Amino acid sequence: MVTAKDNGASAPDAAGPLSAVPPYWEQAKIELMKRDRIMKKLIPQFGDLHLVGHDDPFTTLARSIVGQQVTPKVADAAWRKLLLACPKCTPAQVIKAGAEQLSACGLSKRKTEYILDLADHFKNKRVHSALWGQMEDEAVIAELVQIRGIGRWTAEMFLIFNLLRPNVLPLDDPGLIQGISQNYFSGEPVSRSDAREVSANWEPWRTVATWYLWRSLDPVTVE
Repeated sequence: MVTAKDNGASAPDAAGPLSAVPPYWEQAKIELMKRDRIMKKLIPQFGDLHLVGHDDPFTTLARSIVGQQVTPKVADAAWRKLLLACPKCTPAQVIKAGAEQLSACGLSKRKTEYILDLADHFKNKRVHSALWGQMEDEAVIAELVQIRGIGRWTAEMFLIFNLLRPNVLPLDDPGLIQGISQNYFSGEPVSRSDAREVSANWEPWRTVATWYLWRSLDPVTVE
């Protein structure tokens, strides 16, 4: 599994990043700094930096599949090649490209199958992407994990980076666990129970706290 800070395209994205500050960001920063001593020290270190989202659901999910189980450098190279083959990165364009052309981008056989299955879900409206903005987090996750290659972690990254949900706690993300370990437990091992206990203080802004813990490990912003 790649860490969450590697999720999202650092290569040029077909849809492009959303540079606007999430509407809840400033309020979340204020509340987190009031109630959490670690956040009070951590948040000011990153000034006006904030979560950068992506506005196209299909592109966001396809990019996350490309990035699974490989380094950011390898993922970026494959993504650039995929965008050359499918410049608009639409489901129809990906399906038209087919397995052979996608594999030539450096994707494994399995990832090629996953991306084609994702494209098929979107093209044939087997997912309700137009409704995701109004659906509860767990309802979106339940729909996404029905697509091959998308597990809970990828679905949670989608909630964070595409839907900009404010209260996501991706317990399967090694970056989050490492960030909690280093900042709250002096580097000692951290269980999921420990992470839940620490995060209880962040409600309803767990996404924001998670983002700052990622930044504590890697100051380069997620794009």
